[in-house]
Amino acid sequence: MHTFFLTVGLYLCFLMLFSLYRAVFGPTVLDRLIGVNAIGSKTVVLLLIIGVLYERVDMFVDIALAYAMLNFIAVLAGSRYFQKRKGLYEEPPYK
Repeated sequence: MHTFFLTVGLYLCFLMLFSLYRAVFGPTVLDRLIGVNAIGSKTVVLLLIIGVLYERVDMFVDIALAYAMLNFIAVLAGSRYFQKRKGLYEEPPYK
């Protein structure tokens, strides 16, 4: 079982690269916010997998819940900021 969770964790880290690409090179602000939110959600699952691997699930569940709450609040604050100040749906100028 240890090998299975380690493989799933590594595969999840590989999948985070696609979200990282979207967060860095996204054409709009909304794409970047979605990429950051996806990375945060996958990190919560990765923390739980690490908890299973170290046999300390109780400690890692608390950390994962706190991180999920911070991720949710940060994405809400960022989307609210860009909606009010700069425009969430504006396309970048093409060169």
